[in-house]
Amino acid sequence: MSTTSVFKAPCPNNSILYNNTLCSCTPGYLYNHSTKSCHFHTVHSSEWLTTSVVRHSIVDDNYKKAVKFEVFYLEISALALLCWLILCVLVRFLKLGDGTKAGFQIRWWISRLDLTFPTQHWLADQAVVKKRKTELGGAFSIACWILFISLLAALLHQIVTARATEISNIRATNAPDLESFTNDLELNITTISSMSCAQLQGLGTVAIGTPGFIDYNIFPLSTFSDYTCLNSSNGPIISLKCQNCPLTYGHIYISWHFVDIDTGFPAAALGFHFNITVKNRVDKQEYTNFISGMLKNRSKSEDTHITYRGETTNLLKFNLFPRVHFNLNGLKLLQPLFHEFRPGSHTRNADNLKTSLQSSENGLVNITLELKFLSEYFVEIDDKKYAGPVSILADLGGLYCLSFTLFLLLLSMCEARFKGLRNEDQVMQNIKKSLKAQNRWDKLRKFVAYTYGCRLLTEDHIAKTQTTCCMRGNGSLKRVPQVEIQLQSL
Repeated sequence: MSTTSVFKAPCPNNSILYNNTLCSCTPGYLYNHSTKSCHFHTVHSSEWLTTSVVRHSIVDDNYKKAVKFEVFYLEISALALLCWLILCVLVRFLKLGDGTKAGFQIRWWISRLDLTFPTQHWLADQAVVKKRKTELGGAFSIACWILFISLLAALLHQIVTARATEISNIRATNAPDLESFTNDLELNITTISSMSCAQLQGLGTVAIGTPGFIDYNIFPLSTFSDYTCLNSSNGPIISLKCQNCPLTYGHIYISWHFVDIDTGFPAAALGFHFNITVKNRVDKQEYTNFISGMLKNRSKSEDTHITYRGETTNLLKFNLFPRVHFNLNGLKLLQPLFHEFRPGSHTRNADNLKTSLQSSENGLVNITLELKFLSEYFVEIDDKKYAGPVSILADLGGLYCLSFTLFLLLLSMCEARFKGLRNEDQVMQNIKKSLKAQNRWDKLRKFVAYTYGCRLLTEDHIAKTQTTCCMRGNGSLKRVPQVEIQLQSL
C-alpha cells in the first residue's frame, strides 16, 4: 500500500467529518482503499495461534495415536466377542438327537473347547469335585481368551508407542548457560489501521535493563536487531530480526510511534496483530517455536469498539522462556509467550474521536514492545521410560485375572439360575458313549459276518430267528439256531 492522501467530503457511511473537509472512520471501522468505504473490522478466534515443531508433552500425537489404536482394539474385540456369543446362543437351539446329526457335533466340539473352566462348576455339599467340560464353559472359555488376547494386543501397542513420559526439571541459570542459547528471533507487529510507513517515527533505539536502575541503558537498535517497515492492506508492519539474541539482558524495550501527516491518513489504529518466531539450527535441522495473535478492538470496561490515538503508549509484553531438550541432542530453544497488553490512549465514540482528530497534541499512536527474557530459570526436558519387566508381567496378570473372573462370574450366575445347565455335560457324555457303543458293535458284527461267511450284513436277515449260521467246531460244520441279537450299549 503506497502513501495515500486522506479522503475528503462527502464522507462515506460509518465515518465522521472533522476540520470541515476531512473524513475518518468511526471507532471499530477500517477504511477500504479499493471500495473507498469504511467496513467493520472483526477478529476471529482462528487468528490466534501457538505452534511448535518441538513437542513438549506426550499428550500430543503419541498419546492420541495410542488411544486411537486402543479404542480400535477394543472395538474389534467387542465385535468378535459378540459374534462368538451369538453363535453359541444360536447353536443351543439345535437338537442333540442320537449323536449323529451336525447339531450334536457342533455343540460337542464347543464343549471340548472348555479350556479355562474344565471342572465341576456347581458344587454340591460333600460331593467329589469332578472334572468336566460343558458347552457353556466352552463358550465362555473362548470368550475369555478373545477378551484377553485383545487386551494383550492393546497393552503391547501401548508399551511400544506410548510408554514414555516427558520429565521437566526447573534449574537455576548462570552466565555460561545463558550464553549457550543461540536463537534467531523474528518479531512482526502490525498496527491495524489505514496508516503507512511514511507516518513512522521514533524507531531506532533500544532500551535494555530495568528503568530507574543502574543496569538501564539505551543503545542504537541496529546493535540489537535489524528492523524494517512494510506497508500492507491491514496497516504498517514493523519487522525486527535478531540473530543469536543474547539472553543476558533481562528486559528489552523498543518504542515507536505514528504521527499525522498532511498527505496521509490520521494517526489512529484499531488494534495490533503480532507474530514471533524463534529458531535454532541443530544438526542441520531447523527447530521453531511460534506464536501469533490479534488483539480484540474492545474496551475492557464497557466492551465497546475503540480507536487508539493519543500520547499514552500501548504496551505489548512478551516473555521468552528458555528450554533445554535433552531428548533432542541437547537442543536449546526459547518458548515465546504473550504476557500482557496495556492499552494506551483511546476513544470510544465518534464525538471524542472527532475532538481528538482536531487536536494537534493527540496526533500520534505510541507503541512500546517489551521483551522479557526469563533468564533466572530454565526448563530441562527429557523422556523417561517407565515400563519394566515387573510392570509388564503385572499388567499381563491383571488382564488375565480380569478376563477369567468376568466369565467365571457369568458362568456361575448362569448355572445358579438355570439348573438344567448343571448336568448338560453328563447328557452329552451319555449320548457320546451310546454312539461309541453302537459304532463298536457294528464293527464287531461286520467282523463276525466277514470271518464266518454268514449273511448278517442286513437288518432284515438279523431279525429272523430261524436263520442258521455256519459255525466251525472240531474241524466240522454244524447248524445252530440263530437268536435275535439285542443291541445294547457297552
